[in-house]
Amino acid sequence: MTDATHQDLILDQFTRQATVFSTATAITDEDALRMIVEAARPGPDDRLLDVACGPGLVVCAFAPHVQAATGIDVTPAMLKRARKLAEKLLANVAWRQGDVYALPYEDASFTIVTTRFSFHHFLDPAAVLQEMVRVCAPGGRIVVVDDYASADPAKAAAFNRLEKLRDPSHSRCLPLNELRDLFGRAGLPEPDATFYELRGDVPSLLARSFPNPSDDLEIIEMFKSSVADDRLGVPVRLDGDQIYYAYPVAILAAARRA
Repeated sequence: MTDATHQDLILDQFTRQATVFSTATAITDEDALRMIVEAARPGPDDRLLDVACGPGLVVCAFAPHVQAATGIDVTPAMLKRARKLAEKLLANVAWRQGDVYALPYEDASFTIVTTRFSFHHFLDPAAVLQEMVRVCAPGGRIVVVDDYASADPAKAAAFNRLEKLRDPSHSRCLPLNELRDLFGRAGLPEPDATFYELRGDVPSLLARSFPNPSDDLEIIEMFKSSVADDRLGVPVRLDGDQIYYAYPVAILAAARRA
């Protein structure tokens, strides 16, 4: 698949997901947003960039703690949601449509650079992280937040297959060790790590996704099977007819070397 074709999938999925994603309880979770802010250790003089900002929730969480907060995303519908979220409330936020593989900013333009739930959509997350480092000032903080796959290759492959069925713009959810290794490859020190779980029920998960016709039935069966044999490598449980999941999420933070 070419980058252009994958970009089309991202635009298609996130244009359709703009409202349901931005209002989902798991995505708006204030405790999780607070953990991300704390990992970045913001101060009143900091300038934040959130890469692949989606509906702007991370930007708005940081805005009260920093001098200025900017979000960049490729999807106009997501940026429309972000502007609506921030209007009349926050004067120190800005939004920009742009390519995360070639961020339209000078070197060292920001002191905190973050991204949440984006790396599993990128064909080349290492290249995006390198761009995040480039636009971060020496001594600034880089924060990457994403769910991660099992260290077991078979389970990771099954989980990624499910996620690709659920959201065709999904690329690959990395195991935790690979996410950590990206930091070293980008010239960053070993990241600090904090963890939480992205919890929910499968119908709600599917309601904010747009799988191809009939793939939702296969997704449900994959979740049900994983209750018995852990084939997905993530916690899944049944309660009557309801299926619940808990995707593990890492908040990885490191300072750019001066």
